[in-house]
Amino acid sequence: MMAFWGKKKTKKQVWAIEREALDFVLEASRSTHPREFAGLLSAAEGVITECILVPGTTSSEVCAVLQLYMLPNIRYAGSVHSHPIPDATPSEEDIALFSRTGSVHIIVAFPYTQDSWKSYDRSGNPKELKVV
Repeated sequence: MMAFWGKKKTKKQVWAIEREALDFVLEASRSTHPREFAGLLSAAEGVITECILVPGTTSSEVCAVLQLYMLPNIRYAGSVHSHPIPDATPSEEDIALFSRTGSVHIIVAFPYTQDSWKSYDRSGNPKELKVV
């Protein structure tokens, strides 16, 4: 339990992603291919509801760089990015990002379909997310 303005409030663990949010991430990944796409994830009541596009983000065929200092004072649950190859396994650099940007992370691999994404915890361990 964590204190929040004097009231006790439990922190909800992320367990799902809305289909519309996942569809947005898949389409954004397709539209930036062969460059990587990257963003942050916002969640409410344990469900990812949107992807936050960070101003100043740059991308290439081998990486995407989120300019985290450009973020307004907002809460985010984790990160999302694409791999322009058919492998959604996180690299060491991905895991370093995971450890700084929340508790749930998604990698979308080429060809950016409902079957080509995986989710991970902040240490890079697979994490199941339901699509709702």
